[in-house]
Amino acid sequence: MARRALPILKRLTAPRPTWSRSVTYMPRPGDGEPRPVTLIPGDGVGPLVTNAVEQVMEAMHAPVYFERYDVHGDMNRVPQEVIDSIRKNNVCLKGGLRTPVGGGVSSLNVQLRKELDLYASLVNCFNLPGLPTRHENVDIVVIRENTEGEYSGLEHEVVPGVVESLKVITKFCSERIAKYAFEYAYLNNRKQVTAVHKANIMKLADGLFLESCREVATKYPSINYNEIIVDNCCMQLVSKPEQFDVMVTPNLYGNLVANTAAGIAGGTGVMPGGNAGADHAVFEQGASAGNVGKDKVVQQNKANPVALLLSSAMMLRHLQFPSFADRLETAVKRVIYEGKYRTKDLGGDSTTQEVVDAVIANLD
Repeated sequence: MARRALPILKRLTAPRPTWSRSVTYMPRPGDGEPRPVTLIPGDGVGPLVTNAVEQVMEAMHAPVYFERYDVHGDMNRVPQEVIDSIRKNNVCLKGGLRTPVGGGVSSLNVQLRKELDLYASLVNCFNLPGLPTRHENVDIVVIRENTEGEYSGLEHEVVPGVVESLKVITKFCSERIAKYAFEYAYLNNRKQVTAVHKANIMKLADGLFLESCREVATKYPSINYNEIIVDNCCMQLVSKPEQFDVMVTPNLYGNLVANTAAGIAGGTGVMPGGNAGADHAVFEQGASAGNVGKDKVVQQNKANPVALLLSSAMMLRHLQFPSFADRLETAVKRVIYEGKYRTKDLGGDSTTQEVVDAVIANLD
């Protein structure tokens, strides 16, 4: 009996073969043609980090070329030729634009989003291997409604010393941002969508946003849906951020939540993001806090290019060049993991160019 059982025992304990299969990306005919991308270097560190992207794209021989336009935050509005270029190319890469504080000059960032109806802002906040942070297993995607809410720009002085600012929430915009969030979760194998709100106080405005999210959630039964009040959300983010997956928010809350999550996961200098509409997409540094940098950082050429490099990888994937996106992301993550070349915000003393050279050296 023992001799008969032995061959069976051998079969049970023998190591299983390891199977490897490469999944081939099959492009449509003509997809290899280089694509034009509108480039807005922007203000402050913007020209430094956009130049970093240009160098890496050239080193990879990526199938894109840039149409450059000088736009600055102190302009009255985005020049029409820039809008026309983005409409023609459908894709834009931009550095930060300085937004004047107070006064009557409106934000060009907001103008651009409204003009092109870039209704969805997406910021991915995640741990990078080799970069120490207080929390581990953080991988949060913040999807923010980008065209209304407190950013509607409807303000006026009722009487001297009294200003009225209107927050506008519509069912149309709430539904489409909820659909975008659930569709993103579904297509990216995410398990949970959390709606962030203040409907306990703003019962009509945020109540309408929640009602829209709930309606859309019923169409995605495979995705867990929950809700959280924005002040509790901030507390939960800094204490247990790993509980969050995809978050969908009205305009202002999304800005606050994305920057908080970015600070938890490693800082605004490493978080990619973009703005998308039905027809156009603008890729930029994900979290906006300090996005134009300090003058000293610009003078010393020590701006962190990682966030915009990762955003440009998102852009390459959006353009259906996945292998180029993978090469770029892998090279950036290797540089972060090795830790030899890091800018000051990540605890190092490297210049922008030294980080760029390291990324280029790590390209497969």
